[in-house]
Amino acid sequence: MLTRRQFLNTSFQSTSILSLASSIPCFLTRSLQAAENKNHGRILVVIELSGGNDGLNTVVPFNDENYQKHRNTLHITKEKVLKLNSEIGLHPAMTGAAQLVEDGRLAIVQGVGYPNPNRSHFESMGIWQSAQSNPKAHGGYGWLGRALDQNSKQVHTFADAICLGNVDPPQALRGRQSIQSTIRSLAELQLDSHTPSSETKPDESTTDDLLQYVRRRSIDARATAARITKLKNASITKTRYPQNGLANRLKGIARLIRADLEPRVYYTVQAGYDTHINQEFDHYRRLSEFSGALSAFLNDLRDSQLDDRVLVLVFSEFGRRVAENDSQGTDHGTAGPVFLAGPSVKAGLHGATPDLADLVDGDLKMTIDFRRVYATVLSKWLDINPQTCLQGNFAAMDLMNS
Repeated sequence: MLTRRQFLNTSFQSTSILSLASSIPCFLTRSLQAAENKNHGRILVVIELSGGNDGLNTVVPFNDENYQKHRNTLHITKEKVLKLNSEIGLHPAMTGAAQLVEDGRLAIVQGVGYPNPNRSHFESMGIWQSAQSNPKAHGGYGWLGRALDQNSKQVHTFADAICLGNVDPPQALRGRQSIQSTIRSLAELQLDSHTPSSETKPDESTTDDLLQYVRRRSIDARATAARITKLKNASITKTRYPQNGLANRLKGIARLIRADLEPRVYYTVQAGYDTHINQEFDHYRRLSEFSGALSAFLNDLRDSQLDDRVLVLVFSEFGRRVAENDSQGTDHGTAGPVFLAGPSVKAGLHGATPDLADLVDGDLKMTIDFRRVYATVLSKWLDINPQTCLQGNFAAMDLMNS
């Protein structure tokens, strides 16, 4: 029988596992326990392009003379663009996305924004995250949090949504009852080689509170370690992902989906789209990373026969101004494209192409309210009534296959 001192010494020699047990989100243990009850429900993955993506140089009106006029140094020529039709093409860095369109797995909604646009990153992101134009609502619940609240009684896991990445928890996931959890990296869940031996048997009859506490933590740590090891072994993929942060996070989300955890929503962020200066190189790199990561993610899920359960929504808080500035960059603008990806979407272009001859104070006119895209995702994918989530009536769009 171990003495109190011997048991404590043995346990605390495994500092990592004890630390891990305290840092592992409770949802993971519970979700892994619930994994035995297979969940074949639909999943939404949200990618936030933070900073305000330049929509005009993402979905390019290469044949519009006004485009070349306003983008003297930054315009992309028709020889370089990845053509979707005779007028519109994708940025040349987006070969993966172009292939997804051709495969029938990427829908592009043009001209998405909201009335009375706000050029502040903070305010505009608050509008997209809360689906509310009133600034007083921007510190409250988010549109997805309200959506998950509606099904909170049917979800038997601690976390209804997971944000993966070194970011603050997004407001979009904040709900009254639903729970979100943020993980910086799945590497946090790695185990070292000092896992306490299952042969270590503490004195179960002890009345020492501290010893009982350590014993419980040790048992929990071993159980969690076993489940994570099972998750790790079940998460092998042959898909080759690009080497960048977004790709790593999407690879991690694919692992969690393959592990059959219960969250219905996953969220991650790709930063760096605030391209005021020398935009060409940075924008090329961001779009290349995004396009390659999205393509690998969907191919990975397809190889795992899970892609029909997943829809990806991609948005940015605003587009850029139509005219480039004097620093070979672009400033904060208004409307931009939104992407929906997965085998269930109606691929190709949706909505009217932005009219560069009909601007408002040098900005694109919004032609589709972003809450119509949200209403589509909620009603046609997550099977959730959008009116309460969006606190208004917004007509769903014809973006999904029946």
